[in-house]
Amino acid sequence: MTTRASAATRWMIGIGLAGLLLVAYFLLPILSPFVVGFIIAYLFSPLVTRLDRHGISRTWGTSLIFLVGALLLLVGLIALIPVLIEQTARLVRVFPQLLDIVQQRVIPWVNQTVGVELHVGQLRDLLVKHGEAIGKMLADGLSNVSATGAAVFVAVMNLLLIPVIAFYLLRDWPRVVERVEEMLPRHRVVTVVELARESDRMLGNFLRGQLAVMIANGVTYSIGLTLIGLNTGVAIGLFAGLVSFVPYLGTITGVALALIAMYIQADSLWPLLLVLGVFGLGQVLETVAWQPRLVGNEIGMHPVAVIFAVMAGGQLFGFFGILLALPVSAVLIVLGKHALESYQQSRYYRADNEPALPPGDDRAGD
Repeated sequence: MTTRASAATRWMIGIGLAGLLLVAYFLLPILSPFVVGFIIAYLFSPLVTRLDRHGISRTWGTSLIFLVGALLLLVGLIALIPVLIEQTARLVRVFPQLLDIVQQRVIPWVNQTVGVELHVGQLRDLLVKHGEAIGKMLADGLSNVSATGAAVFVAVMNLLLIPVIAFYLLRDWPRVVERVEEMLPRHRVVTVVELARESDRMLGNFLRGQLAVMIANGVTYSIGLTLIGLNTGVAIGLFAGLVSFVPYLGTITGVALALIAMYIQADSLWPLLLVLGVFGLGQVLETVAWQPRLVGNEIGMHPVAVIFAVMAGGQLFGFFGILLALPVSAVLIVLGKHALESYQQSRYYRADNEPALPPGDDRAGD
């Protein structure tokens, strides 16, 4: 009778979790501010806890962090926005010049070298045709938005909700954790808390370290590109640094944009070597200095596994899937290690007369 009750309870828990996941899937459009607010609260909770230990309550500590963050953001915006607007405008003007170079230099060279007849008029007509189609789509989208106003309202509300949600979660973080722990099955609470602590250690160090690496990359690329004379160096450098939360994407897009902008500006191939040198130096600094010092080897995933995780996250959940692919992978690695240790202690892994190995014993994998 007890076994049947236990099985029924497990089925109820499983159905409940599946129902929660289904509800979360349908509520994805409005979950964005809650996800972002949760991430902000998670990242800064250790700092608020330290302030609490020094006699500053969580309410005042949270308020202090938000005040300092708002001041830093305001100073950064005042200092960077004029530069970014100017350099972004220059960068946008680069692409028509690039089209002229393709028409005047690249196409004649291809015609002469490869022997393939490329007609400039056809290429121009094709670009104009697709440009008009894209422009019509954008115009239709803007007209729909302006007609209903719902999308703009939702976007503004989401933006305003993020700091509110983050503030309350950050202030009440220990209470939230305590409530979650109270809902755990008592016979599993020790194991679950141990896994949560290990996941928290890995995930927290990774997220805070990765944020620092993004900032360090952006500053490095911006300074380097500016020093070699690229007049859009700050815009491209900051963009490459901020996009580097997706592995390899920041470097690829940064190199491509910087090479195009430098070639248009200098009208020569030699300065392109300086661009490659800046990004090469940035990659060396990231590998030798930023990653080991700021992140360490928290996840330890193979590069192929990293690429697969990012692509799978994007395919399944879009932008947030890309953003959360590596953090989720970090938690899955912790759970996977625990599952592997449990399997290696089970009778399915060992021979019946072989004693169980202590967790973490290397002989279990021999």
